[in-house]
Amino acid sequence: AILLGIAAVLLALCLSAALGYDGYLGTLNAAYEKYGAEYGVDFSLSLSEYDALTGDENERLREAYAALGADEAAVRAYNMMIRLTAAITAMSLLLAFAILEYAVPLLMKNGQTLGKKIFSLGLMRADGVRVSATALFIRTFLGKYAIGTMVPVFILLMLYFGSIGLAGTIVLLGLAVLQLTLLLATYYHTPVHDLLAGTVEIDLPSQMIFESREALIAYKEKVHAEKAAAQPY
Repeated sequence: AILLGIAAVLLALCLSAALGYDGYLGTLNAAYEKYGAEYGVDFSLSLSEYDALTGDENERLREAYAALGADEAAVRAYNMMIRLTAAITAMSLLLAFAILEYAVPLLMKNGQTLGKKIFSLGLMRADGVRVSATALFIRTFLGKYAIGTMVPVFILLMLYFGSIGLAGTIVLLGLAVLQLTLLLATYYHTPVHDLLAGTVEIDLPSQMIFESREALIAYKEKVHAEKAAAQPY
């Protein structure tokens, strides 16, 4: 999680510079300063400060917001900031997951990320077979990125920008309850991403991983034959 966060932030900074995010932010801040000074108001009021406004101050604040809303450049900058925030967040996280949660485990084998490598952990299919590129793709992009990360992130962004209310909060809580239920109720304490991909996290030094289903069956037959041969008749 720490490495993913660092990678996502660095990628977001690069994307922000490439897409001109700071330019739109500067335009919007200049508009806030202009109309704030013109109407003698502060756009960064807290809720308690807003509640304490007098009638005249409240009226001037409404007029300032009306003037701000009529400023086409400021409105465009605000809309672009919302779109770019969503796009940069999605793209930076997608690239971070693609590198650290998909490409690295494919190269290192046994589904190991850098964190799993440090703690001697790995990943395999629930039946004991080595995890495939397809299963890892489903686990990373559908489970961890789409459902486990982007759904909560976009709901939080929409809550921040005020474009979603109670429904978003309910969905967010529902996802948290689902993850907690799966961790507590399933035999292997399986989160959503492992459930979708049919994978389990393992302790590598104590767990055998087979290259294929056939290799697994052959090993079980061998063990069964050895046990049978060791039994007296």
